[in-house]
Amino acid sequence: MNFTAIIPARYASTRFPAKPLALLAGKPIVQHVYERTAAEIPDAWVATDDERIAEAVRAFGGNVVMTSPNHRSGTDRIGEAVKNIGCTADVIVNVQGDEPFIAAQQLQTIKQCFDDPETEIATLVKPFAPTDTWEKLSNPNSPKVVVDNRGFALYFSRSVIPFLRGIPQEEWTARHEFLKHIGLYAYRAETLQRITAMPQGALEQAESLEQLRWLQAGLKIKVGRTDLETIGIDTPEDLEKAEAFIKGL
Repeated sequence: MNFTAIIPARYASTRFPAKPLALLAGKPIVQHVYERTAAEIPDAWVATDDERIAEAVRAFGGNVVMTSPNHRSGTDRIGEAVKNIGCTADVIVNVQGDEPFIAAQQLQTIKQCFDDPETEIATLVKPFAPTDTWEKLSNPNSPKVVVDNRGFALYFSRSVIPFLRGIPQEEWTARHEFLKHIGLYAYRAETLQRITAMPQGALEQAESLEQLRWLQAGLKIKVGRTDLETIGIDTPEDLEKAEAFIKGL
């Protein structure tokens, strides 16, 4: 099975403009993401709508493809990128451009999800720790997932799912394994074509989670597990934390 990795990278970010070009340990964030990704999936590309990002990628020897600035989501940007580069891979992996610590183990896990022929889309989860607080568990910016007995997603939500009836909230993480969604995706090529043509569904509009569009349409999303924490960079403050983290490695 052949894999291509595409890293969507936008210049215009409300909370952190020019984020892909911000320096982390002396290199642009997008370079960290690209190098870690390409080490596991050699056919890796950055998909961007901005020539400044494209120039930076070319400068460090990476593959880059230009895409429209008008896409609703990273998935839609990847759909255009696949067409523009003439991609013939069986599976396309969507690596977030603000995840400079993406690990080979995580990429291997998501690739292995496609050993199951029923898998149309794959993503990852990380279990919350039994000692995690209710505040951490209930954070709406950290979506939760419930899965069936075969590892396919039943639902994603910004709310805490499932609800533990009759148990004090401060005991929930100790009494049940809750799953935190990690925003790494992979799609079979034909599935990617389908989902980029789908209109938004009511569930996606309600929770602002695009994977609910796919579930509502009946697609099978395989969920791989990782014990590695991701450090996404959404704000300049996150970059400071990442800089401190990388110095401690």
